[in-house]
Amino acid sequence: MNAKEQNLSKLIQIPYTQLVSWELSMASPSPAYNHHLPFFTSVLHSISQTPNRLRRRLFATWTPEQELNQVRERSGANMMKKLEWYDLVALGVGGMLGAGVFVTTGRVAHKFSGPAVCISYIIAGISALLSSLCYTEFSVAIPVAGGAFSYLRVTFGEFVGYFGGANILLEYVLSNAAVARSFTEYLSTAFGLGEPNSWRIEVGGLPEGCNNLDIPAVVLVLLLTLCLCHSTKDSSTLNLLMTVFHVIFFGFVIVAGFSNGSPRNLVKPKGFAPFGIRGVVDGAAIVYFSYIGYDSVSTMAEEIKYPSKSLPVGIGGSVLIVSILYGLMALSLSYMIPYNEISEGASFSSAFQNKVGWKWAGNVVGAGASLGIVASLLVAMLGQARYLCVIGRAQLVPSRLAKVHPSTGTPMNATIFLGVCTASIALFTDLEIVLEMISIGTLTVFYLVANALIYRRYVSLGANRPLPILLFLLLLTASSICFSIAWRLQRTYWWVMVLFGCLTIATTAIFQCKVPCSHRPLQWSVPLMPWPAAASVFLNIFLLTSLKKRSFQRFGVWNCVIVLFYVLYGVHSTFQAEEGEMERGIQRELTLVGTDNPNSTSQQSKLEV
Repeated sequence: MNAKEQNLSKLIQIPYTQLVSWELSMASPSPAYNHHLPFFTSVLHSISQTPNRLRRRLFATWTPEQELNQVRERSGANMMKKLEWYDLVALGVGGMLGAGVFVTTGRVAHKFSGPAVCISYIIAGISALLSSLCYTEFSVAIPVAGGAFSYLRVTFGEFVGYFGGANILLEYVLSNAAVARSFTEYLSTAFGLGEPNSWRIEVGGLPEGCNNLDIPAVVLVLLLTLCLCHSTKDSSTLNLLMTVFHVIFFGFVIVAGFSNGSPRNLVKPKGFAPFGIRGVVDGAAIVYFSYIGYDSVSTMAEEIKYPSKSLPVGIGGSVLIVSILYGLMALSLSYMIPYNEISEGASFSSAFQNKVGWKWAGNVVGAGASLGIVASLLVAMLGQARYLCVIGRAQLVPSRLAKVHPSTGTPMNATIFLGVCTASIALFTDLEIVLEMISIGTLTVFYLVANALIYRRYVSLGANRPLPILLFLLLLTASSICFSIAWRLQRTYWWVMVLFGCLTIATTAIFQCKVPCSHRPLQWSVPLMPWPAAASVFLNIFLLTSLKKRSFQRFGVWNCVIVLFYVLYGVHSTFQAEEGEMERGIQRELTLVGTDNPNSTSQQSKLEV
């Protein structure tokens, strides 16, 4: 083979996507980016290019291999692989146990579900288990720290991934702030103080709900931030110890509750479900906040020794354990005290101190709950930092946040930044303001992940058309929304619910029979597809429609902010990074070809291709 043929063969090996990008940039009257333009001129140029860049970047996808290699390399150092399956189970259990049952049970029992709060936890647990199956398949196939952000980005493109990642980040920060504030309430009961605000500083002139400054919550968040910056494995070991003690403590509370209660409290004063079935479902949407800890487990994928074996056990096992414990805890509280006498804040401590007469047990509950809340907060802050780190790798936020410290192997910049944000919100914001906002963001992201799993399983680019799968997802969503709206109406539209319920089942059955599965992972996959993912879509929509109007208003405002940030910053940052990186790769290939054959010019090689 002569030199000319060798050069041609090397150029043909350049990836097709890079050649297309190079061709478009060469055809453009102006360069894709120019570092030599004055700042103001560069900004105006970027704004003028926004429609074109949106078209190029909105649905740009990465392959799992690129996520695992090329994108991960942008963090510099790698995260250290030291976690085992038992670390993941402990992280999942610790991340879920501390937050929900102590923060939401009293409020939901008092205002929504009554003694049937245990049923609310079961409904939320089933939905969480279905969503966790979807997460598990993705995390085994794409073991990176990005969680839902990475899963959505490789399936539906950059914007959908960014949308999901931004919402899950908001959920993490708000939920961590809420949990940190509840830590102060339970810690005060551990020291025998009955007033939840006894350790908070009331400031005049601030709006109601933001006028009680919580210094202990801020101190806790900052201390955990320093711990997470030091080492993931040490943080996991600390969580494992706290989780073991916490499970023992849960057993004590359950036994003590059933030993000091009465079956009459489950049916008096107004029956087992005093607010009806709607109240039980409304309560399930709020307590769903209690199950978000398993999402943090999937973000540990880069730090696990054997992801394909450890992730299914860690995610699924932790959800099952926590669902059982939550149901028993909620039932023991209702067994011990009538629902209308349950305190909304520090409900378990209050029940032991004021109703049972075990003041010492109230102090123990306060101490145990405080320990569990610390474990939950530790796991959630682990997850939020890794989300932001991978979003930084994608250049959707400043890339400095993606850096991994070479000596500790942790995303230190992202951990510190989000720790400061969480502490700032925990200082001012009351629990009532954030709880429903947390649930709506979580349910939306889990809904998107379930859709992504169906799309990924049944679409094979080049082999079949995505249109039938997209139509099925659209019809599934529409029928689920119609069923849920009929459920929410004050009058009974039972025939509408039957119609759309049957339509949902029939659509899924026809889809399973008519559309062949194009991709089945070899390592681990969700069984009986598409039924688990379709059920997850239905339940997430059903729980979403039970939230209040104000939740959707706040959710809409937040999403307007993140879309504006994407248009003004994210799309330009990723365009310059991704397109520039592709062009530089082409130039390196062309340079290598020119070096191998000095007699042929670069331009001649381009024309030959």
